[in-house]
Amino acid sequence: MKIELNKRQEHILQIVKEQGPITGEHIAEQLNLTRATLRPDLAILTMAGYLDARPRVGYFYSGKSSAQLLTDNLSKLYVRDYQSIPVVVNEGISVYDAIVMMFIEDVGTIFVVDQRAFLVGVLSRKDLLRASMGQQDLTTMPVNIIMTRMPNITVCSRDDLLLDVAKKLISKQIDALPVVKEAEGGFEVVGRITKTNITKALVALATEGL
Repeated sequence: MKIELNKRQEHILQIVKEQGPITGEHIAEQLNLTRATLRPDLAILTMAGYLDARPRVGYFYSGKSSAQLLTDNLSKLYVRDYQSIPVVVNEGISVYDAIVMMFIEDVGTIFVVDQRAFLVGVLSRKDLLRASMGQQDLTTMPVNIIMTRMPNITVCSRDDLLLDVAKKLISKQIDALPVVKEAEGGFEVVGRITKTNITKALVALATEGL
């Protein structure tokens, strides 16, 4: 949804605000334009949510501000549509290998699973940096010593709203959440949601329309 409207669209909006419900023909007459010329503008205003249209009634103003329209569209974004592939390691991997994997995969968060492939921990850049500043041998130290463990891990599901996940990231001051599927005995990691995923969703919302 593009929030910025051109002058003709603003004029159409003003006419509908003052005179709605009003037919497309009557709007076209007031602007000295053909109905065909006006059709794309009316379609944009309707799809963006500024106007509502009803058959045999015409167009009327939805009464929503740009901020309200943006909120409406945000409430339609789900994790499943924006999640990315998670980087997952076994809990027995060394801190050194985890650092190498984080560098190769260019991620800020790694998810740790047990032998059953269930989520047991999360490794952040801070965790690995803190470990590397010590005197320990990183090649022999397993990541399960330094990782954040269950149940202190915030998770989300594919069916969660992206807006709710964004709130969790902010409140917990973290960069990513594992997207999980509940199974008997634990959680399976099926994806990840990061601040980058959410930023991309917002850019798509503002430029491509939903």
